[in-house]
Amino acid sequence: MTFSFGSIMSLKLEDLGCDEKIDQLRIENNLQNYEIGRVILEHKERYIVRTDTGEFEAEITGSFRFSAAHREDYPAVGDWVAITCCDSSFAIIHKILPRFSMISRQAVGQFGESQVIATNIDYALIVQGVGHNFNMNRLERYLVICNSSKVKPIVILTKTDLIDEDEKEKCLEMIRERMSDVPVYAISNETQEGYEFLKEVIQKGKTYCMLGSSGVGKSSLLNNLSGKSIMKTGKISESTNKGRHITSHRELFVLENGGILIDNPGMREVGISDCSDGLETTFDVIYNLSLSCKFKDCTHTTEMGCCVIESLNNGELSKAVYDHYQKMQKEKEYFETSVVEKRKKEKAFGKMIKNYHKMNVKNDI
Repeated sequence: MTFSFGSIMSLKLEDLGCDEKIDQLRIENNLQNYEIGRVILEHKERYIVRTDTGEFEAEITGSFRFSAAHREDYPAVGDWVAITCCDSSFAIIHKILPRFSMISRQAVGQFGESQVIATNIDYALIVQGVGHNFNMNRLERYLVICNSSKVKPIVILTKTDLIDEDEKEKCLEMIRERMSDVPVYAISNETQEGYEFLKEVIQKGKTYCMLGSSGVGKSSLLNNLSGKSIMKTGKISESTNKGRHITSHRELFVLENGGILIDNPGMREVGISDCSDGLETTFDVIYNLSLSCKFKDCTHTTEMGCCVIESLNNGELSKAVYDHYQKMQKEKEYFETSVVEKRKKEKAFGKMIKNYHKMNVKNDI
């Protein structure tokens, strides 16, 4: 499978966001003898790394793979890595430089595991289409992921040419009511309406990551921001009203104004993982009310003296917000329990292997 990167071939590390902070991390981790590059593509554990000298298809070392305990320990798009170049097109990844941010979600169908979406992100563009695709709870899920990752969220409402002005304002009002501190931009990929304001947000040298379901217009957004046709675009299925997957891998692009944008496959499921801080930040209204609850371990369900329930009953707290908070709180607790159980099983298996080797040694004697 061959990938094309276009004008990124002529870029230097500074164009990919390398700065004094990255140089300092290189020194602090004793990596002066390695070449530094950034992972610009990941596809089924295949990596493309960009350095000052070119692009390299890369693999991790055997010791790297052996020491990686979890999926987060492997390279991801956006990572700065220390490599050695074997020839003009192939390199070995030895180490990942410490990440300053990481966007992840609960891995689909994998017990107690997280899936890394992208790393070293400054801003997340949460892309949501209007009409059938508009879903406040899904937006809120993405917001929890961003707040957990210490990444600044920006909501982009797409396909506004499909609705009238009143419907658009209604959607914007709903978003601003639930996410008052988050910037929101309404755009049309067909008419280009709203792009003049969105482009002002994209800063040179900053890294942005697109989050959203299939069919919301992420590929069109990338093409319009880059000024050229980079990604294929698809349409919504008329029979299922669901978007078709166009992007099949994660890839980093440099836009014409110098901004750095990471594209991701559309996500049908947005499972949250380690998100305690993200929940508190996203649902700050509930968190602030909980500080005055009678019990410190209040679950905000049936307890006497619960300020959250009191606020819900008198209409000050939205029931939709409360219900979604409770649902996500249960998901968080389930994920944390899954992680603990998984670690116990891994520890027990490790102990069994260790005892097996001890018995073999005794039998040999």
